[in-house]
Order: sequence, then structure tokens, then C-alpha cells
Amino acid sequence: MTIGEAARASGVSAKMIRYYESTGLIAEAARSEAGYRHYTEAGIHTLRFIRRARDLGFTVEQIGTLLALWRDRDRASADVKRIALEHVAALERKAEELHAMSRTLTALAARCHGDARPDCPIMEDLAETGAGPGAPVVKGAPGGPARFGLGRPARRRGNG
Repeated sequence: MTIGEAARASGVSAKMIRYYESTGLIAEAARSEAGYRHYTEAGIHTLRFIRRARDLGFTVEQIGTLLALWRDRDRASADVKRIALEHVAALERKAEELHAMSRTLTALAARCHGDARPDCPIMEDLAETGAGPGAPVVKGAPGGPARFGLGRPARRRGNG
């Protein structure tokens, strides 16, 4: 199969196939006299393995390890399970981080009036915490709200 046919058969783009070859994740394909890559059914099977692993969020490095284990018929399934569970833990941490971001933005949006006034708790929060942990907020400082003509108005009672 040519690279285009391999891409269609595996669900991995031709660009990614070339990338995986350049990084050594997969062996370089045999070439025709004209220089075209040719892929075997075994190569397509490997590309499908990689595609499924990517769909599950494994990194290229993890996929390399999983491929080595897949090819090793003397592997211990405990090694595969360990990698999978480490990945699950990382996914769960990421999911909690995303959930925390969602809760924060939901709370900020609930406090924002969403009207024609410039007062906005979302913008205030971004300006206060966007400079980095512990960094003071200085009106008119480079990169601050005044840089964009967005000087923060004085807070009024009851405007959230």
C-alpha cells in the first residue's frame, strides 16, 4: 500500500505516518524504485495500534513502550497494566483540573452582570491572577488592563 492508502486504512494521516517514521516509533517503510513508501498489512496493523493508543490519550513515548511490549510475546501483563493505570491516574488528574476550571468560570460568569457596563468579575479575576502566583497587580503596569485601555473602575457596592 502507498502512504495514502495506508493512511485511509489505518486512520492515521500521512503526515503523522511520516512523523512516526522520523521519530523511530515505526520502522521506515520499504520504498519503490520511484521512491514511494509501501506499507504491509503488518505495518497497517501497527498504525491501527498507534491510532487506538492515541485515541486513548497515550503520549508518543508511552506508545513506544506499549509497542515494544506488544511485540514482546514474553511480556508480563503487569507491565502493560501499570502503564495503563498510570495513564488513568494522569487522565483523572487532568479531568479534575478541567472540572475545577469549569467551576471557577461558572462562578465568575454568575457574578458578571453581562450588561453594557464595563464592570466584569471575569476580567477582574484574569487581571488579578494572570500575572503569576503572588505577583502584585499594579494599574498601568505593562501587560496589565491599562495596556489595553481597560483600566479597572472602582468597585461599587452591589455590582458583583
